[in-house]
Amino acid sequence: MAALATAEPQARKSQKQDVYDHPDFYQIDDLLTEEHKLVRSSIRDFVKREISPYIEDWAQRAHFPYEIVRKFGDIGAFGPTVPQEYGGGGLDYIAYGILMQEIERGDSGMRSTASVQGSLVMYPIYKFGNEAQRKKYLPKLASGEWLGCFGLTEPDHGSNPSGMVTNFKDMGDHYLLNGAKMWISNSPRADVAVVWAKNEAGRIHGLIVERGMPGFSTPETHGKWSLRASATGELVFDNVKVPKENLLPGKNGLGAPMMCLDSARYGIAWGAIGAAMDCYDSARRYAKERIQFGKPIGSFQLVQKKLSEMLTEITKAQLLNWRLGVLMNESKATTAQISLAKRNNVQVALEIAREARQIHGGMGITGEYPIMRHMMNLESVVTYEGTHDIHLLILGNHITGIPAFS
Repeated sequence: MAALATAEPQARKSQKQDVYDHPDFYQIDDLLTEEHKLVRSSIRDFVKREISPYIEDWAQRAHFPYEIVRKFGDIGAFGPTVPQEYGGGGLDYIAYGILMQEIERGDSGMRSTASVQGSLVMYPIYKFGNEAQRKKYLPKLASGEWLGCFGLTEPDHGSNPSGMVTNFKDMGDHYLLNGAKMWISNSPRADVAVVWAKNEAGRIHGLIVERGMPGFSTPETHGKWSLRASATGELVFDNVKVPKENLLPGKNGLGAPMMCLDSARYGIAWGAIGAAMDCYDSARRYAKERIQFGKPIGSFQLVQKKLSEMLTEITKAQLLNWRLGVLMNESKATTAQISLAKRNNVQVALEIAREARQIHGGMGITGEYPIMRHMMNLESVVTYEGTHDIHLLILGNHITGIPAFS
């Protein structure tokens, strides 16, 4: 730890200044409230100050900067839609989307940390928990004093969570939890896990599991080429005694975790376009500065074509996000609508990252520019919270009324 502490400041000094300027070709700012703009200004300044100068170094070293958790809490990035009485921001869903967009503009792994905490940990405790659970957990999660994670995916059950084998038994004065979850963001450092498991009747319930409970461990996943600045791991339960008061009483069945995933997927739809906007902004600047054949490469038709298509897709996605945000605020957004936005916007972001890499040429694979880091991160984003193809099938089910999952 001491070695890291001394090396990090040196790495920080070598980083270039963050001069990002967001594209707004259709004047979408006119659709935002002053509160939305204030939120964006605040989180953008935070990203430029606390993430951008250091993120390339963190990613290169596969280092999760745990100190960012408290800083996210201080800026209000955790549970922004949770009521203020529980430590949240009491903001609307467009403000939440803007937060995710700006954080992922800095890095997808950083957005994952905030997204999991808000949508997958605080949301179910607020939505499905009782008052005692809300008061015990939400303020500490909102402030960043505690970090949380969400346990749904299992080694043999990813896109098919209903097949989970993690289970708990009623032992009279407590529950006995056994099983394992994997690909869990935040797990290696999490203080609290919202875990989904089957009871003896096969019904899925949510339980709050705390670090320190005997039999509960969180092995870290190493060797990732993606989300390298994010902590990923497993959740292992070996006869873990969970107090009965830690069962989420408000809702059970697969629909409960699916509601959480809807909230997270909404944030991803905004966040992915943040990464796309960063790639576009970098490519636009580079195209005007890079000289070949005696003139900027931005003067060539093929480069202008790439930039024009990037801006077109970003603009379409911005409008899609804004409209979806309105529907979320009105409690009208459907799972299929959220799936469409998540699927479309992550695909758009991946294509923009790849085109931006080409504009940057060989420099695009280096840490001097954010392109390759975004591209590698987005390869995870296109898979988690429902794969690209699963979201296609969710839409297909909505269109035809025929589920094609099995």
